[in-house]
Amino acid sequence: MEKTISFGGDANIGVFSRVFDDIAVVPPTAPEEFRSALTEVLDVELVITTIQGSEIVGSLLAGNNRGFVVSGLATEREISILREHREVCMLERGMNAAGNIILANDSLTCIHPDMPTAMAQEIGELLGTPVIRISLAGIKTVGMAGAATNRGILVHPRTSRQEMAMLEEATGLPIGTGSVNMGSGLVGTGLVANRAGYLAGMETSGFELGRIEDVFGYLE
Repeated sequence: MEKTISFGGDANIGVFSRVFDDIAVVPPTAPEEFRSALTEVLDVELVITTIQGSEIVGSLLAGNNRGFVVSGLATEREISILREHREVCMLERGMNAAGNIILANDSLTCIHPDMPTAMAQEIGELLGTPVIRISLAGIKTVGMAGAATNRGILVHPRTSRQEMAMLEEATGLPIGTGSVNMGSGLVGTGLVANRAGYLAGMETSGFELGRIEDVFGYLE
């Protein structure tokens, strides 16, 4: 199957979906082609729900294989659906775009540098990982500027040496820079990935796909 796809014509597939090793959370508006690609390429079960009534699930949900961090504006029904699969932590209303401000896998959680301390501690306890405050290429919305799996972490091409060093010190996983959708450094918005594989936005070039495969180790 092709490794590039759109969400109803939109190449920013990471905005609309959040992928883990066992499940992918997508909105009810997800096209059948997109759903099929997720299940076939990433070997996941689909969890269908909006977050705070919106289809931008990837921007409003973060987490790892232990727990979810979700917008504080999520509804009771949405939280109930999520709790069938993970424990759930809801953000304070000042910071709701969990998927934009958190970058997490099973060994590390990166957060927006301005996140309140109590919130950061709660997230770290839920996800069971160390938590570091960091920007990527100076971008505080680390969930947009990076993509993390339990195989590696891909970050914005302009991520500084200091920022890269912080990630390297915090985790033993491969870390590399890359882009999606013909040069976008906001890799989290145009890429979904897990241990099994990945899907990138339909505008992603062959060179960019090669970089994704290299960093996450899919070439082995």
